Amino acid sequence: MRNERELALDLIHFIDHSPTAFHVVANIKQQLNQKGFKELDFGQRWNLQKGEKYYVTKNDSAIIAFIVGTGEVEEEGFKIVAAHTDSPTFRIKPNPEMTAENYLKLNTEIYGGPILNTWLDRPLSLAGRVMVKGDHPLNPKTMFVNIERPLLVIPNVAIHMNRKVNEGIQLNPQIDLLPIIGLINETFEKDRFLHKLLGKELNISEDEIIDFDLFLYDTTKGTLVGLNEELISIGRLDNLAMVHAEITAIADAKVTKATNVMVCFDNEEIGSRTKQGANAPMLANVLERIVLSLGKEREDYFRALAKSFMISADMAHAVHPNHPEKYDPVNKPKMNGGPVIKINANQNYTTDADSNAVYEQLCKENGIPVQKFVNRSDERGGSTIGPISSTQVDIRSIDIGTPMLAMHSIRELAGIKDHLYVVQSFDAFYRL
Repeated sequence: MRNERELALDLIHFIDHSPTAFHVVANIKQQLNQKGFKELDFGQRWNLQKGEKYYVTKNDSAIIAFIVGTGEVEEEGFKIVAAHTDSPTFRIKPNPEMTAENYLKLNTEIYGGPILNTWLDRPLSLAGRVMVKGDHPLNPKTMFVNIERPLLVIPNVAIHMNRKVNEGIQLNPQIDLLPIIGLINETFEKDRFLHKLLGKELNISEDEIIDFDLFLYDTTKGTLVGLNEELISIGRLDNLAMVHAEITAIADAKVTKATNVMVCFDNEEIGSRTKQGANAPMLANVLERIVLSLGKEREDYFRALAKSFMISADMAHAVHPNHPEKYDPVNKPKMNGGPVIKINANQNYTTDADSNAVYEQLCKENGIPVQKFVNRSDERGGSTIGPISSTQVDIRSIDIGTPMLAMHSIRELAGIKDHLYVVQSFDAFYRL
């Protein structure tokens, strides 16, 4: 029996140790290995067995895990839960070292759509992937880095020199949002400063470093807040809360007749148009290879898709107590009120009456409350991986998520009961 507080604390621990999509996947792999999942290679032949557990990764930042069902795949299909590993942040540019007024700054660009002013005056650090020389030009070596200490800060301009700051100002990403990493003195060497820092952290020569994918993150740890500690305060809840929920569910899932699948795409925050994103054939290719490895034909793959169902899991909006007018006048999801079914007439969410009925009945039969979200009719709203993935794999699907406040802030807020509810819904889905 899952405990809501213990589950919330485990979520916080998972996010605190997953500053980038690369670290998310590395942590998922560790959990799957402990549960007996076997790693596959896209470049090797797959010889799958019914009842066995497997996973495969793409770009070190996306992962698909599955438990092969005991039934005939063309008859039982796939039960899929999908989420994404990335969150809005800042990415370090090439040759990033910049000096100004005896400060050393790093040149950055915005990744996704963060609430920019929440990144100011925070203790920040760097994490990501470093590519170093390998034995062959086509196969550079990959190393992950996380400088686990406050290293940078993006300082505000004092109110005395910016009197209208509380009236709202527009931040220029190239001017206002460059982080300071230190002060320059007589002995300081600016050239290749970051390469030297990375070499020291990784215990390698700076000359071995070819390139990197590095991102900023807030070093402040997550915590439970509220009178009864009923809320979770931490960054990257969107969408690591859903990643944590699906890995928790599939790690404990039993073998069923259908093949249970967990997929974590990358790059949702920037449109999913990458080889590891939802707008790529990665998931479709894996599903087809499962069918073919079981000795079936391509016709059986299409039959399996027709018997399949996917839950696209991405965080949802809870009604804001200070701005209820921003929401639909009737459908206002509340924190700790249960998973939210997301609906949009223009299919920015993939939910329709058929898929809604599946998830709603599943939750009702398992005592899980559900809520619904639609945008105000005069607000455009966002989208997610559900409709994007549907362009690659035509599977019945629904968009859901747990309700939260401050989405895309450096510090977001969600409810501990909602996290338990959504994990329970995935547990029930994988039992079908």
